[in-house]
Order: sequence, then C-alpha cells, then structure tokens
Amino acid sequence: MAAIPPVCDFGWKTPDFSLPATDGKTYSLDDIRGPNGTLIMFICNHCPYVLAIMDRIIRDARELQELGIGVAAISANDAVAYPDDSFENMKKMAQAQGFSFPYLYDETQDVARAYDAICTPDFFGFNSDDELQYRGRLDESRKEAAGPGVRRDLFEAMKQVAETGRGPKDQIASMGCSIKWKQP
Repeated sequence: MAAIPPVCDFGWKTPDFSLPATDGKTYSLDDIRGPNGTLIMFICNHCPYVLAIMDRIIRDARELQELGIGVAAISANDAVAYPDDSFENMKKMAQAQGFSFPYLYDETQDVARAYDAICTPDFFGFNSDDELQYRGRLDESRKEAAGPGVRRDLFEAMKQVAETGRGPKDQIASMGCSIKWKQP
C-alpha cells in the first residue's frame, strides 16, 4: 500500500546518527553534511517506487554533491520479513548501481523513527544550518518512471537550498511503499 509523508516542517533540525554503511565504514551526520546542505534519503532494495527512479536518484545525488550537498541513503526496513532489504543485499545494490553516496543500514529503525520516515523513497533536504527545507518528491514518477523531461522537483529544490539556504514554499509529497517496521 502506498504511503505519503507529511509536508515539510520548515526549520526542523536534523537528528544525528551513527550507522554502518555498505562500504564497511560507519557514518554520522558530520560525515555526510555538505557545505551547502544535506540530503538524507530513505530508500530500500525492493520497493517498486524506488526501483522506478533509481537511475534518477543516482543522477541527482551526483549533481547535488557537485553543488556542495552531502548525500546519504538509509534503509530501515525489517530485513527478516523483507530479505531483499538485508545488509548483504544492500551491499550488492550499492556496488551494482555505483552509488556515489553512502548507503546506511538502520537495523534498529531508531533513525527512521527519529526522522519520522514514512515511506521509501522519503527525501529530507536540509540547509547548511541543518534545518529542514525540503520534504517532497523526486519528480512526478510513481511505480513507473515518469517520461523524460519532467520537472526535477528534488534537484531544483536542493539547488535552491544550496544557493539560498531556503527551500521552495510549494512542495509535492513523495509517495512510496511504507517503511517495513519490525513487529514488537
């Protein structure tokens, strides 16, 4: 079932974290933060919404990194119930896709809860003061990639954040598969 996150809570401060990555390192917010802002993306390996836009996520991440935006992706899904999202499979995906950003594993789901992540993909764009400025979609894609030439909502918003420190007032929420929470 599709899930839709809430609108951007402008100024909300990014929580810190320390998570293992598919490259064998452990990253904190300080390791990810860029001089012009930070993009934290909640994704996973099996979600059709993520898979439909993976090439665009990779493209936009690279271009945003060139603009001084630090980028990381986090998978928080229950890997027991969803083995495609296991840490080993995350490693395979990051390598196969050539991620230019760390792919972090939130096994306890504490970071996803701290961010109030709702779905995959869920994008959190912060300015250089760690204030939330964007929580919207990548573009108009859903379970299938939108056609070529569509507006690049995430890229344009984060470019604006890099240049001005402020995100756009009007944002369209992302849509995706709900985070697969562990059962208590």
